[in-house]
Amino acid sequence: MTMTQRKLIGVLTPSSNTALEPLTSAMVAAVPGVSAHFSRFTVTEISMRDASLNQFDDSKILEAARMLADARVDTICWSGTSASWLGFEKDQALCARITEATGIPATTSVLALNELLATQGARTLGLVSPYVEDVQRRIVANYAGIGIDCVAERHLDLTVNFSFSEVEPDTLRRMLREVAQQRPDAITIMCTNLSGAQLVEEMERELGIPIYDSVATVVWRALKTVGVAPGAVKGWGRLFDGTA
Repeated sequence: MTMTQRKLIGVLTPSSNTALEPLTSAMVAAVPGVSAHFSRFTVTEISMRDASLNQFDDSKILEAARMLADARVDTICWSGTSASWLGFEKDQALCARITEATGIPATTSVLALNELLATQGARTLGLVSPYVEDVQRRIVANYAGIGIDCVAERHLDLTVNFSFSEVEPDTLRRMLREVAQQRPDAITIMCTNLSGAQLVEEMERELGIPIYDSVATVVWRALKTVGVAPGAVKGWGRLFDGTA
């Protein structure tokens, strides 16, 4: 492989996130010629307060995207889940603006998740997140709006984004087991600062339900965008081998 055949994945990262960068890099580490590159913008709190909502102003995200464009990345991915509560149209508009500003195709964790759910024909969803009740309710309502019923949910009532990365794996395992009791068509771990992606393969074997982690969904879509088969990623769940 020549250096010109490299595939560079640009990833927009919330400033207080410590989970998604190592997880993303680990997923693509064994894929020849593929590497992930990151740009941050300020996100420290997740709530419905104005100060929290204003963190997702497009101008700040576009500034971070332009810096990724300097690295000549092949795609720019927002590895964040804000559109799940702010509205899916937010991510659609953001992707259009990123591509307009940089000429580079863009996607997001949430748009990738929705594509996967549509492809699977999922009608019911189990929702696992660290968020507070009113954020969780917005997510449930937005999925109802596209015909997907969140038949089970668990959340941790946390608002400080940094704290999400300190949630113990056993806590996530328990939440996944609890939502699985309703036998949803799919389960999502909705937050890119939870260390859930590395649990997916183990928990899919145990529960027999596809699990779509927010960090993993954007990697899946990024690989497809740059022309690399997602099956090149091994050990991170059914999402990548096409059996979900």
